[in-house]
Amino acid sequence: MRLRHFGYLVVLTVGFLPWAKGAIAQDQASFDAIGLDAALPLDKLAAQLATKQVVFVGEEHTRYDHHLNQLEIIRRLHELDPNMAIGVEYFQQPFQQQVDDYIAGRIPENEFLRATEYYPRWGYDYRLYAAIFRYAREQRIPVRALNVPTALVSTVAKVGIAGLSEKQRAYLPQDIEAADEDYKNRLRNAFEAHPGLKPDAFNHFVEAQLVWDEGMAESAAAYLNANKSRRLVILAGSGHVAFGSGIPKRLERRTNATYAIVLSSGEEVEPRMADYLLLSKEQELPPAGVLGVSLAESGGQCRIEALSPGGAAEKAGLNKGDVLVAIDAQTIETIADVHLALWDKKPGDKVRVEVGREHRLRAITKLGLEVELATSPKAAGKMSESRELAGPEF
Repeated sequence: MRLRHFGYLVVLTVGFLPWAKGAIAQDQASFDAIGLDAALPLDKLAAQLATKQVVFVGEEHTRYDHHLNQLEIIRRLHELDPNMAIGVEYFQQPFQQQVDDYIAGRIPENEFLRATEYYPRWGYDYRLYAAIFRYAREQRIPVRALNVPTALVSTVAKVGIAGLSEKQRAYLPQDIEAADEDYKNRLRNAFEAHPGLKPDAFNHFVEAQLVWDEGMAESAAAYLNANKSRRLVILAGSGHVAFGSGIPKRLERRTNATYAIVLSSGEEVEPRMADYLLLSKEQELPPAGVLGVSLAESGGQCRIEALSPGGAAEKAGLNKGDVLVAIDAQTIETIADVHLALWDKKPGDKVRVEVGREHRLRAITKLGLEVELATSPKAAGKMSESRELAGPEF
């Protein structure tokens, strides 16, 4: 965890802490110090959060411990008052019905992921989030898909709001408030982290972020206004909630709902970035079971581009150039299909892989092979002896 120096003091904190408010003077040290005995026990944290109608819990998307923190807060709040809902950045508004179907138990988990187009639209390892959605399903906690369509944000980033067609404008949030300077400065850091973007594209980048934040705030506000007695816990990337200038203040503008912001360690710590800071050790997901192949998707096919030397696929007899036809009887046409077939598999699990293999004169032979999945060389901190696999690795 990176800590910013306030004057000559570095404040080291542990546990669950209400975050400090303070300013840095130009010519002398100025800071807010937090004693180590100020840590809040979980029950008191939950009791304080329960006084708010909306609780924002930010995350770094790839931090497993951040998602465990989110789940613990949801559990504690649900025990205090089950009349709550969860709003998430991970699914887009047009897929609300599919989310509802999963929470209600009408469709299984894999169908939920397929129907919401989770992998092509969000793409992070679903195991990071699975426990949250399973708990919501078990407890019948409504889950709201807050995000705007990916294509809308991408288009605004390219051409700006002014460049949208009339049809595209229909999906814009009705009310978009301009970004303040602090918000723009934080976005500039994110913008500059994307190599290849032209400097004059920054204004479009800001507009895209505004559409993103305002769209999620508008969606959350619509739910709260229709369900005034419910608490809403909103899970989103830290950049959307820190300092309140992303979703929180835009939601408050629409509802006047009281809210609290909770962030987990990993971000650079600054005054007024959140109401509570959770310090947790970084945790890794358990190793996933992998085939040991790199894939290229084209024309409704997934073709093996490379094999990890000594990996599971090579040991089972798969070859470079083979086209994946099915995994455990699940048809494979896209990279997303491979994710769906393998996301919950562990090293040592065995899968039936069907491939099409091209021979001379372009004759195609279909083969069925049993593959015992292994641990990814990357996950084990190793690289392929020959070269790093190109493209998505499975």
